[in-house]
Amino acid sequence: MRNALVAAAAGTLLSLTALPTAQAAQDSATGYDRAMLKALAASLGVSEDAAAGRLDRQAEQQDALAGLQRQGAKTDGAFFDASGRLVVNAADAKAQQRIEKAGLTARSAEHGRAALERVKTELDGLALKKTPEGVTSWSVDLALDQVVVTVHDAAGAPAEAFIEAARSHGDAVRVVRDAPELSTQAVVTPGDEMTFDGFLCSVGYGARDSSGKQVMVTAGHCIENLPVLEYEGQRFAQGTDTRFALGSDSVDMGVATLDEGSSIATEVGTWGHAGKIAVEGSERAPVGADICKSGRTTQWTCGKVESYDVSVTYTDPHGGPETVVTGLGSSSVCTEGGDSGGAYISGTQAQGMTSGGPSSQSCDGGVNAPGSSYFQPLDDALAHYGLTLNT
Repeated sequence: MRNALVAAAAGTLLSLTALPTAQAAQDSATGYDRAMLKALAASLGVSEDAAAGRLDRQAEQQDALAGLQRQGAKTDGAFFDASGRLVVNAADAKAQQRIEKAGLTARSAEHGRAALERVKTELDGLALKKTPEGVTSWSVDLALDQVVVTVHDAAGAPAEAFIEAARSHGDAVRVVRDAPELSTQAVVTPGDEMTFDGFLCSVGYGARDSSGKQVMVTAGHCIENLPVLEYEGQRFAQGTDTRFALGSDSVDMGVATLDEGSSIATEVGTWGHAGKIAVEGSERAPVGADICKSGRTTQWTCGKVESYDVSVTYTDPHGGPETVVTGLGSSSVCTEGGDSGGAYISGTQAQGMTSGGPSSQSCDGGVNAPGSSYFQPLDDALAHYGLTLNT
């Protein structure tokens, strides 16, 4: 860290002059972007027709759930299971009947999302009072119906006190030992993508504020000291705000204002796997949804959304204090050092930017390499800064 932070391409910088947005090439049979279909099919190991069918089924189930919620059905969280079914927690017997009548899978959860989120919020409060060094993350796992707390083997007294408080909630909490330490994923390598102060990051998503001013949304740790940013040796932006600070309670989001004449493409590159995927929005994908990320180190890797509103502690590779970061999403997407800021996308909906992951993780398996990572949800960053995503 210490501003020696590398992020991966979240959208490709076209040039230092404004260029028109490329139109998405649509598959006439499915209506989906061809590049997106090809990328999803490759990541899942299925045909493009099967990938389109999967997207259709997920969309139909999400629409059905949205309809139930508009009608006042009492639901308490939902997630896609391994078979692609949307499982919905029913708050009562009447809701269960309505969910099943809508063709969805109903579940009567012992705890449910609302109760688990209250537990998670309590743990956030404890962490903000005293950093639980050694506790790597804590988040709601809807499928398990528990708050999962992960701890690495070097955990000391602060972590044990945190764990004791967590375990006071009984079976609503699951503690997982021997988890790897986490760090923001960055390397000190000059001369690639977006450079600043002798360090390196990669270009983030383009957006605009209410006055039309163009900005880049990125991981906050990439622009911790609000540096001047360069692309291929030429200045194109200036960091203007970050909510990340080493050793302080942080949120890993930040923005940089683009210089006049600079432009960021509204497409995410797939590093040769499927061309470029046009960004059509920033609707948040449900837990269990397929998601891929573009990053300079591991390039194009895919997995599933695991949870939201995750809190983690990041270890500083330079020996500085640990940093508690809240509000992240977690996924089974594999990432490595240098992927920070990389673009997460589900279908054609932009999801966020790489924040961090296990510092010892290796993604030698390519697109579908097993792993885990954390990302800053884009919709939260847009809402916080009052921005509109460029699509």
